[in-house]
Order: sequence, then C-alpha cells, then structure tokens
Amino acid sequence: MIDWVRKIAFQLGFVVVIIKSDTTTGESGRKTFVVLGYERSGKYRKYKQDVQPSVSGTRKCECPFKLRGKPKGHGWVLKVMCGYHNYELAETLVGHPYAGRLNAANNQFLLT
Repeated sequence: MIDWVRKIAFQLGFVVVIIKSDTTTGESGRKTFVVLGYERSGKYRKYKQDVQPSVSGTRKCECPFKLRGKPKGHGWVLKVMCGYHNYELAETLVGHPYAGRLNAANNQFLLT
C-alpha cells in the first residue's frame, strides 16, 4: 500500500512519507495503522536550544495533507484524513532529494 501511495504521489508532483505508525502487539488499545503525509508537513523543531538558527530556512510548510491506512483482510483500507494542500504542487521533481535516490536495480551497480 505504501509503495502504491508513493508512486501515485510522485506522479502528481509530491512525496509522501510515514508520519506515524504502530503494529498490533497483543496489548489492549494497540492496533496496526500507518499515517502518511507530505514530506513538508509539520513545523521545524529546533533540537538544540543553544545553536544559532539556520540562515537557509526550512522546507516545512505545515501542509495538512494526511492519509490513514489500516489492514483489512489481506489488503489495506486507505482513508483520506485531510486531502487539502496549502501550496502549489511541483510540475516536476527534478532536483528533488527523493527523485535523486537510487532504486533497487541501480543499487546493485554500487561498489562497496
């Protein structure tokens, strides 16, 4: 399901990442789910208080887009929690860090 969502999002001009997930462990109250969202959703969190702020800024734009997936039978049920984007979608992902990643077929050519 995640690969399918990422492929569709890539075709539409944005990148989907896992925001939150959990797996059933037998404890009460814990169920398997995955929440997917835009890579630029949320706010930048400063991890060290004493460090000077970055001059270059952040990629985060607080995009509210979210999908929630739950397993059902042998597949998954995908529900749109928020289908709204607060920015313009890119027409192409040329130069995007995600687009520059090597796929499994290209990884075999790397020397280690």
